[in-house]
Amino acid sequence: MPFSLTRTRALVLALCAVALVLVGGRVLRPAAPRGAAPPLIRATPAPAPGGAARSAGFVVVDVAGAVRRAGLYRLPHGSRIADAIARAGGATRRAELDLVNLAAPLADGEQVLVPARGASPAGAGGASGPSGPTAPVDLNSATAEQLDALPGIGPVTAEKIIDYRQAHGPFTSVDELDAIPGIGPARIENLRGLVIP
Repeated sequence: MPFSLTRTRALVLALCAVALVLVGGRVLRPAAPRGAAPPLIRATPAPAPGGAARSAGFVVVDVAGAVRRAGLYRLPHGSRIADAIARAGGATRRAELDLVNLAAPLADGEQVLVPARGASPAGAGGASGPSGPTAPVDLNSATAEQLDALPGIGPVTAEKIIDYRQAHGPFTSVDELDAIPGIGPARIENLRGLVIP
C-alpha cells in the first residue's frame, strides 16, 4: 500500500510537471514573436519616409509684405497661399489681397509677397519704378533677375516663368502667365503694362 501511494504521488507530480512545462511553453512562446515582430514591422516603412516624406511632406516658404508675422514657414505639401498667409498671422489692414492669388498652390522655396495698399509696384527697386511703364520687361528674353524685380514675382516664380518659356516656347500673350503656379488673374492685371510677350 505505501509503495503504490508513493508511486501514485510520483506519477501525479510528474504529470503536474509536464503540464507546467506545456502551459509555461504556451504562455512564453507567443511572447517572443510579439516582441520580435514590431522591429520587423517598423523597419519596413522606415526607409520610405526618409526620402518620400521629406520631399512630399512639407514645403518651406518665405511670407513677406503686409502680414502680421513675416518669416519662413513650414507647411504641409498641398497647402495654398491662403494657408501661408494665415500661418503668418494673417494679412494686415493695409494688405492688397486682390493682387494675390490665394488659391495658388505653394512651391518649396517660394516667396509669398503680400503687397500693401498704395505701395509702388516696384517698391524696393527704386529706379525701376519709373522705368516699368516706359520699358516693359520682355517675357521671352528677360533674365531671372529682371523677372524677380517685378511686383509679386519672387526668385522661385521667376524661375518658373523661364522654365515654362523653355518648355512651351515663347509667350504670345501676357495672359499665358496664368499657367504659372502662383500667378493668378489679379497678379496678371498688376503686371499688365510692366511686361510684354
